[in-house]
Amino acid sequence: MAIFSLEHSRFAWRVDLSLYGMAIVALMAVMLLYGPRAQWFAMAVCVPLGLGSWTIIEYVLHRFVLHGAQPFQDWHAKHHQQPKALIYTPTFFSATLIFAFVFLPAWVAGGLWIACALTLGILVGYLAYSVTHHNVHHRQIDFYFKHRRYCHALHHHALQPGCYGVTSSFWDRVFGTLSPAAFSKKTLCGMYE
Repeated sequence: MAIFSLEHSRFAWRVDLSLYGMAIVALMAVMLLYGPRAQWFAMAVCVPLGLGSWTIIEYVLHRFVLHGAQPFQDWHAKHHQQPKALIYTPTFFSATLIFAFVFLPAWVAGGLWIACALTLGILVGYLAYSVTHHNVHHRQIDFYFKHRRYCHALHHHALQPGCYGVTSSFWDRVFGTLSPAAFSKKTLCGMYE
């Protein structure tokens, strides 16, 4: 069934982005319209907390799941073999994972509105990841994407594994997995002199 396929059409990719974009807008609207004012500060803190959490989730998933656990490792290898193909996690699967591993635990631990806020931050991070990953493979956009494209090319083509962060090199720097070539003065890979 196409909904569970790893390779998608451009239309399916656009639908995926649209669904996540609409989920972000809807969740934000629900929080603003119905969220208790007494929890607005906590929600305002939890959204960036969720967004920041996405960066480590992205790094861990890419490094240890997509490059270390079956069957995900084989699926991800297909992306490395065909970097221009629209290979990504099916929307149904990614949405289910976010619901099961972010929203539900946060709801149990902190209540509905905290769960909504954390999930909103994660969704924004996931959408940023999706857009960044697509652009580094399919577009020639400068500034941020140029630096991310260079780091991701190192990930795809370097002899030594590394550069697992797609939206950011922060955790690669923390864990020492940023390729030495990423420090090139020519590109700086998002760093400044």
